[in-house]
Amino acid sequence: MPALEGEETHQRRKGMSGRGELDLQNRGGLNRRNFSILLGSFVSAFVFNDRAFGGSNRRSTVTSAGEEEISHSCETIHQTVAFKASRKRVYEALTDEKQFDKVVKLSMAVKQAGEALGNKPTQIAREAGGVFTLFGGHIVGRHLELVPGERIVQAWRVVDWEPGVYSIARFQLVDEGSGTKLTFDHTGFPNGRGAHLAAGWKGNYWEPLAKVLT
Repeated sequence: MPALEGEETHQRRKGMSGRGELDLQNRGGLNRRNFSILLGSFVSAFVFNDRAFGGSNRRSTVTSAGEEEISHSCETIHQTVAFKASRKRVYEALTDEKQFDKVVKLSMAVKQAGEALGNKPTQIAREAGGVFTLFGGHIVGRHLELVPGERIVQAWRVVDWEPGVYSIARFQLVDEGSGTKLTFDHTGFPNGRGAHLAAGWKGNYWEPLAKVLT
């Protein structure tokens, strides 16, 4: 067929294979065979580029990357609490080890478990990057961000969690009338612990903290 011979000659001059780009301006136009070749070339190029730029398909994910999972059902905790105290006082009570030790002693955990929690003293660093030890050593972590009177962000964990597992606890303080509204968000903890932890924040933090601040 003269039209295809002309196309192959044109492709060889450009250094292309027979299945490469077609010169659709050559005589013969876009007939069924040309269209099939063009479509096949396009699909092959698309699959190659999709993989090169991080695109995925089921087979390549399993064979090259192993098992992969993106969870859309992780538990989170969101709580808001009002305190009859200034933002400065609430912030200090949460970050000063002497004041927070009073919170610990009034907490539900200490009343129920006592020394079973541990016997380590309350320790709280006052700078970002510093560590803390609370509730006899049952809770440990590190400050990620400290903005006096405004925000506390912590890498927070219970000591019996799997090694290396830390959650993120975020305390945001804003004025509310003559008092303070604390907005709390807790993420990244092991699944299945949400209800237990939510009750713990109320009984071990907010309720005894309110008593300390009165």
